[in-house]
Amino acid sequence: MTSQNTGGAGRLPQQRRLLTEIPGPRSRTLQERRAAAVPPGVGSVLPVYVTDADGGVVVDVDGNSLIDFGSGIAVTNVGNANARVAERVKEQVDRFTHTCFMVAPYESYVQVCEALNRITPGDHEKRTFLVNSGAEAVENAVKVARYATGRQAVVAFDHGYHGRTLLTMTLTAKNLPYKQGFGPFAPEVYRMPLAYPYRWPTGPENCGPEAAALAVDQITKQIGAANVAAVIIEPIAGEGGFIEPAPGFLPAIAGFCKANGILLIADEVQTGFARTGDLFACEHEGVVPDLITTAKGIAGGLPLAAVTGRADVLDKVHGGGLGGTYGGNPLACQAALAVLEEIERLDLTARARRIGEIMLPRLRKLAGEHNAIGDVRGRGAMIAIELVRPGTTEPNPELTAEIARRCHAAGLLVLTAGTYGNVLRFLPPLVISEELLNEGLDVLAAAFAA
Repeated sequence: MTSQNTGGAGRLPQQRRLLTEIPGPRSRTLQERRAAAVPPGVGSVLPVYVTDADGGVVVDVDGNSLIDFGSGIAVTNVGNANARVAERVKEQVDRFTHTCFMVAPYESYVQVCEALNRITPGDHEKRTFLVNSGAEAVENAVKVARYATGRQAVVAFDHGYHGRTLLTMTLTAKNLPYKQGFGPFAPEVYRMPLAYPYRWPTGPENCGPEAAALAVDQITKQIGAANVAAVIIEPIAGEGGFIEPAPGFLPAIAGFCKANGILLIADEVQTGFARTGDLFACEHEGVVPDLITTAKGIAGGLPLAAVTGRADVLDKVHGGGLGGTYGGNPLACQAALAVLEEIERLDLTARARRIGEIMLPRLRKLAGEHNAIGDVRGRGAMIAIELVRPGTTEPNPELTAEIARRCHAAGLLVLTAGTYGNVLRFLPPLVISEELLNEGLDVLAAAFAA
């Protein structure tokens, strides 16, 4: 079960190794301690406690080495404990860990902002500011949009996920587990239908234009375009089930926004930094957002997020209106600079495309063998399968949970997702070896066969 290292992997053997059942005895002991110290509202996909990770594997306290198809939810794109990231962070720790950029600034913050201004879509003049999390970036993008336009309404979409704060919970579509019991929610947020090809009533070939026309009609009639500050959308819906909007939908929404003075916010928190085979997912159809939010893969696991956008929009906000104590922490900034170097050095956009070229045919073959797989979708290294009751499109969350459990028991870390809880999503590190990737797919196929 061994495999050769590639790219950012090299410190740990890149192999699946099971020494105990999953979870093992030490992980079960830690789980008991956790139950006495941590509220149950903080969930975990897999109760194994990690002591090490590198490239495409994570190692637990019992010595088991699991293949990682989760990347900490699309965070460790350059691999866990990437050597260049670790080196930059260690050097920064020796100098200083915090001054607060709003008190005494430092160059690395400016360097990250310059880099994001350069690499995000569009050749217009841009500005960037840094915060701590994807939810905080989304909150700030909406805040900026309302300030810059003088309007209040914000439009989000079905199946969208934008975070767990009050406003971002409001923007998020799914009730359980994200919203249940946490209301009342923020005002002036409206939800529109998403172009979901697999579930569009008149078929995937009609989905893009029909969904766009329906959204535009509802915005115009129910809200009034002149009242809308921003439309926010994930170029590929993440927690909603890796739904890739039908072709033409995103450009049509972008065109409507431009024609009506509405700011388009692309939430690229999960899709950014080479994950989909482009540096940013909205580039696939040439969509240029007014504001783009990034996090997750930006800093190799350190807390960092950003809002990047048109200079004429961001420059409107008064001094002191943006910021936060920890936003753009110097350790995270150094990590981000290393991540951007690694993406370019290892050509991880091409690597993501190669992962998709390996995964999609194998998953489609699996779908041909098991009629419980209703849809195979995704781009690059952001791939999913949707599970249904055979012969129908009825969601099958029970089978989804069972397949995930069997994968976990066999040493493959996979994640579930979807509005209906019936999607298996795959987010391998972009540096995973092809051997390890194929072995993970073998484990998945065995779970279905069982």
